[in-house]
Amino acid sequence: MAYLGMIVLIPLTMVFMKTASMGFHDFWQAVAEPRVAASIRLTVLTALAAAIVNAVFGLLIAWVMTRYTFPGKKLLDGLVDLPFALPTAVAGIALTSLYSPNGWIGQFLHVKVAFTPLGIIIALVFIGLPFIVRTVQPVIENIEKEVEEASAILGAVPRQTFRKVIFPQLLPSLITGFSLAFARSLGEYGSVVFIAGNIPYKTEITPLIIMTKLEQYDYSGATAVACVMLVISFLLLLVINLFQWRISNRWVRS
Repeated sequence: MAYLGMIVLIPLTMVFMKTASMGFHDFWQAVAEPRVAASIRLTVLTALAAAIVNAVFGLLIAWVMTRYTFPGKKLLDGLVDLPFALPTAVAGIALTSLYSPNGWIGQFLHVKVAFTPLGIIIALVFIGLPFIVRTVQPVIENIEKEVEEASAILGAVPRQTFRKVIFPQLLPSLITGFSLAFARSLGEYGSVVFIAGNIPYKTEITPLIIMTKLEQYDYSGATAVACVMLVISFLLLLVINLFQWRISNRWVRS
């Protein structure tokens, strides 16, 4: 508990204390800037979109890696963890090189990816995918085959078995992975700052706003924006966890 307090609670408390010392007028002036509001909206929406994409494809990858054997399976298993080990700045540079208009992938696309919100979503998908896969994969491995066989004996087709038997067991872990990927995306800086282009009101993320204010020695403004992001993150994660709790209780009762 003491370790948790030193690492998590004390720093967060200091952020709120620093914000409280500003006064409401200064706080509102710092967070109500149109540029700050635009960056918060962009950060939350792109993080949410990336988490949804990761939930879909992460579940698919976890299912394939657990239920099927194929050449290169161990290589794929290692590649899933690559975003954990790769420095975020390196990931950002690599993604920018790939998706820039003259990049290896970008030159063949008919839509602009780099320096757009779409590029931000791709970067967040890259860094958030392992959270879904590694959270869902153990649950898939522990699902008893007898349950699926019983469902088939009772006349259920594979689609019905997945929807009514397997997916309810996966949903709590999927929501956990979703919340982890979403939380990571909200604060991501290194992999996004290169591919975003950092155009004010268009592709400027909130972590960059905070860094810019710190470089300008506007510590109060940076703290105010950080406090707003903390509150937004906490409320969104609270809603997600409440939803997960309801789903888990419903599954236990059934």
